[in-house]
Amino acid sequence: MRTPISTDISGQLVFLGTGTSVGVPTIGCDCPVCTSAHPQNYRTRCAVALGLPQGNLLIDTPPDLRTQLLREGIGIIHSVLFTHEHADHLFGLDDLRIMSFYLGNAVPLHCTERVERRIRHSYDYAFDSREPTHPGAVPRLEFHRISTEPFELLGTRITPIHLDHGPLFQVLGFRFGNVAYCTDTNRIPAASWPLLENLDVLILDALRQRPHPTHFSLDEAVETAQQLAPKRTLLTHISHELDHAATNSALPDDIELAYDGLTIPLV
Repeated sequence: MRTPISTDISGQLVFLGTGTSVGVPTIGCDCPVCTSAHPQNYRTRCAVALGLPQGNLLIDTPPDLRTQLLREGIGIIHSVLFTHEHADHLFGLDDLRIMSFYLGNAVPLHCTERVERRIRHSYDYAFDSREPTHPGAVPRLEFHRISTEPFELLGTRITPIHLDHGPLFQVLGFRFGNVAYCTDTNRIPAASWPLLENLDVLILDALRQRPHPTHFSLDEAVETAQQLAPKRTLLTHISHELDHAATNSALPDDIELAYDGLTIPLV
């Protein structure tokens, strides 16, 4: 196994991206946020990396993944966990081709059956029966099926949390100890609320001020966080309608917008 140069993120969660599906700045937009010089208004597509006891876990593979990993100096990913199959959470997967050289084996992907079907369809060349022309020509991927049952991964117990992403899609949030990551949702089903009790940190979707059919608005996210009452709430999947400094100044003291590169301890 080759040893890559890599920042040690043990015991930490790193926000690789905190932006909505089109990112911020948005192509062709000259709004105050998209033209802002404030670095925390620059938002790549959503993902986080966690330094767990037995390696680095990546949640989702957005199209900005290569840039994100280089920016944070994270040179190795030991395993990947997926929330759902939408393009902004999936279409950077090919950037992990290099990982099989470091790991000495295929990259483990932990996902639902629905996500696996999308990956096999979108990355059909990775599963072709023909022999690759050379090592690294296609990503080496290995699927591990998950559902809503807790499981062990990289020395940590992970609890999947069922979330609704509008009327048509179901996604998974995840709890790691007293930290929970819940992106791309506008409704937490009743059965999932007990799984989000007694949190130190809740990471929650908050797209914009106006209501949206598949994401929490800012007010909806704040109301949800206040009902769950974690010690701290960090909001993610943020559009260009929310200026970082102005929004944070109006939020309660225990709720704030996350930003790309933010690092918090896993507690």
